[in-house]
Amino acid sequence: MITSKEIEDIVLDLLKADPWQLVVPAKVYAELNRRAKCSGCVPNVVDIIVRVTENYHAQQAHQPAELVELQSGLEKLKKQRNGVRRERRSTSHRAA
Repeated sequence: MITSKEIEDIVLDLLKADPWQLVVPAKVYAELNRRAKCSGCVPNVVDIIVRVTENYHAQQAHQPAELVELQSGLEKLKKQRNGVRRERRSTSHRAA
C-alpha cells in the first residue's frame, strides 16, 4: 500500500530536481519501485500530482510583472516555432 504522503514526497522531489518536468504516475511508481497493477489508483495519484504541483509552483511564484514578462516571452517563442514549421512545410513539398 502506498500512502498519499509518499506520493507527495516523490512529486516534490521530482519537482525540486526539475520544476518544469511533466510528472506522471509512471514516474511516481518507478520512484517507489512499484507498479499500478489494475490502474484503479491512478486517478487518485493524478489528483495528488496536480495538487502538489500547483502548490509547489504557487510557492515558487514570482512577482506578477515577472510572470507577464515570462508569458509574453513564451508566446514569442511559440510564434517563432510555428513560423519555422510553416517554412519547413512550404519548402519541403516543392516539386523538383
